Amino acid sequence: MTTIKSNINKAEATAAISAEPMLTPEEVVEQLRAIRARIPEFVQLPRTRVTDGMRRKARINVEFARGAFSIVGASDVVQGVVGNSADELHRAEDEKARWSAVESELHAMWSGVATANIVRGDRIAQAALQAYNVSTQLVKQTAYAFLLPHVERMKRLPKYGRRRTKPAAEAQPAPATPGTTPVPKAQAD
Repeated sequence: MTTIKSNINKAEATAAISAEPMLTPEEVVEQLRAIRARIPEFVQLPRTRVTDGMRRKARINVEFARGAFSIVGASDVVQGVVGNSADELHRAEDEKARWSAVESELHAMWSGVATANIVRGDRIAQAALQAYNVSTQLVKQTAYAFLLPHVERMKRLPKYGRRRTKPAAEAQPAPATPGTTPVPKAQAD
């Protein structure tokens, strides 16, 4: 079985099909920031107990919420306490559903961009590994001895990711001075 490599880059093929030119990463960031500025109630929340509680409550059962909307519509007292009419609550629920569709689409876009970066990284890795493997064979010939410093340097580098650092040795406790008794840490707290 033979593999046929195409000289046509997928991005170039897509650009040829599409009348729109491909965006640069900087253009995408600029457009995302412009969109972000126009999204109502856009906010970043830190992970705290309060926001964890908000996330939990935001997953309220839809049928439970609709039952509550019915109660609000049936009682002026309940509506006064809640501060919203049943119609306002139904519109808020509809708005949340519409923004959930946006969230889903953005997640799909994020996933596609992340996957495209994996493909780019794989392409770079294939070329780098091929260059290294060819170079290790070529340096065996005197005509290619000039590649030796490059190959030797690459041999010292990890091929994937970063090297794991060994954890620093735990500091030894200082010896106690005469006349003092060290207090165990559990008691000191």
